[in-house]
Amino acid sequence: MYALKELPERIAEREYRLLIALGEEEAPAVEAAGVVVDRGELEAVVITRYLDFALPYRLILGRRMLPAPETSIRAALAELLVRLHLIGFFWGDCSLSNALFRRDAGALSAYLVDAETGELHDRLSDGQRLHDLDIAEENITGELYDLSAELERDVVDDPAEFAEDVRARYESLWAALTQEEVFAPGEGQKLEERLRRLNDLGFDVEEVELVQDGNEVRLKLHSKVVEPGHHRRRLLRLTGLDAQENQARVLLNDLTRYKAYLERTGDAPVSDPAAAGRWLSEIFEPTIASIPKELLGRRAAAEIFHEILEHRWYLSEKAGKDVGLEAATKSYVDQVLRTASDEKRTLTETRQGEGT
Repeated sequence: MYALKELPERIAEREYRLLIALGEEEAPAVEAAGVVVDRGELEAVVITRYLDFALPYRLILGRRMLPAPETSIRAALAELLVRLHLIGFFWGDCSLSNALFRRDAGALSAYLVDAETGELHDRLSDGQRLHDLDIAEENITGELYDLSAELERDVVDDPAEFAEDVRARYESLWAALTQEEVFAPGEGQKLEERLRRLNDLGFDVEEVELVQDGNEVRLKLHSKVVEPGHHRRRLLRLTGLDAQENQARVLLNDLTRYKAYLERTGDAPVSDPAAAGRWLSEIFEPTIASIPKELLGRRAAAEIFHEILEHRWYLSEKAGKDVGLEAATKSYVDQVLRTASDEKRTLTETRQGEGT
């Protein structure tokens, strides 16, 4: 499935080129599939691939039954803007309407769906970043007031505070990823501590610069070499599964527990790739295969597996013992998945970003 967006030809070609460039940078954005021009008096059309399991903010905040807290939207939008700024992308119209959200192991991940006002630079100045934040704060506040007026009820407690919190989360994450750090030559452990903090945030550092300055060592992290997706890439490398970052973290943790189980039960110690192969064929794939076909579209496979693990923990706590994966899966299907909404094609009933 594809999303079609009509625009004046010059703007359409520009957005298409920007989306292609963002794809080459592996930025969280919809994938450009083509652009149609020379339509006579009709406007050009930008074609993007439909983003499966994507939720617009109106659905997340407008339906009380959807279990996605507003704090996850704040964090997801802040991280999206940080990731775009790291690669030198000035959005120019950051807003809730111009992003889509996917479930990510109880949290949300955000994707850019509208780049017509964007600009791609080698590096953004602080002034450009702050201007983008000003635009985002104003847009978010206005959108939340508009949605509350449309639904005739408050969708958040305070739209202005919501927007301010997105900005504060952005500034905190940006500082953690880019600020210089000074320490003494004998305090090399501080470098390891900094790298661990970044990994905990879901980012990798492929290169660092250590500058000796008298009795001080200055640690510099260049934004261009700070890349997100540590757990996602490792899961893909070990199993071939493509998941969101938090989902990948959950699945890797279960893989680690499975490997420890193999060793405890007397099996010879196995390498990570070998354990991953057995986990995939003996745990993950049979679990997903047991889900009724008519229900599979309601969540991505990695999200289903995460929710089953969460459900297993809940049932085990209640029972005072481990209920097992098979029983937890059956209970999850009957108690949770059958009543859940189908999210794979949610956007066929809503707009995929403003103007789409």
